[in-house]
Amino acid sequence: MQGLIRSLEVCSLDLAGLPVGVTNSSASRPSSPVPGSVSVIIPTLNEAGNLPYVLNTIPSWVREVILVDGRSGDDTQRIAKVLRPDVRIVHESKRGKGAAMKAGLYAATSEYLIALDADGSMDGAEIGAFRDALASGADYVKGSRFCAGAGSSDITPFRRFGDASICLLLRVLYGARYSDATYGYIGIRADRLDALSLDSDGFEVETLIGIRARRARLKTVEVPCYEAHRIHGTSNLRAFHDGLRIFRTIVSERLRRYRVRAN
Repeated sequence: MQGLIRSLEVCSLDLAGLPVGVTNSSASRPSSPVPGSVSVIIPTLNEAGNLPYVLNTIPSWVREVILVDGRSGDDTQRIAKVLRPDVRIVHESKRGKGAAMKAGLYAATSEYLIALDADGSMDGAEIGAFRDALASGADYVKGSRFCAGAGSSDITPFRRFGDASICLLLRVLYGARYSDATYGYIGIRADRLDALSLDSDGFEVETLIGIRARRARLKTVEVPCYEAHRIHGTSNLRAFHDGLRIFRTIVSERLRRYRVRAN
């Protein structure tokens, strides 16, 4: 594994006990992001054991890496700064992956924003495919485990059935022809972020983003991805419980009055 440890320097700490470079989730995006640049957003919750792999699969040309954390009880933030001193840590204490995603996306300063999980199941080497799709004109890029050339060693029959059912429901209610509705590897142009109107805090955020992108008529592209097993720890996903939240989100979103934002 190339560059397993980028640096062995111990990070310096500020008076509040957080690594230098920590910001809160109220950070606003710049009005003019660097053209063609990439920010990678990684929501975390007790992922210190997985960060050596995750951070070191990220290509060297990525301009900015943002780790969103605020509820971890382990060394997630310290390990991140040791492994990658230039990482930006956004402190978000609100519970839920959706809250972390929103905080990280709005704190990013690049033109292309790419989010992936911190459990080691997503390969940072695939970031290039997301960047290329965005650079070629896509507004929103969805990673898929089920399109041609993709795969997963972690999916269970129950979760696969659930995702296929969600895809069918999205097609019927919204006309969205997605091959994967619940995968959290996504990319979006910074100037299209407001079209998503992110207001979801839980795991249903990935499906909600797909719905909002469809309703806002964003040009959407799927790229094949391979999902590996989580490296360390236990997943925070609760398949049945979170599946019900996703179903409720799909139905309530269909009933919601919606105004398409101007591009």
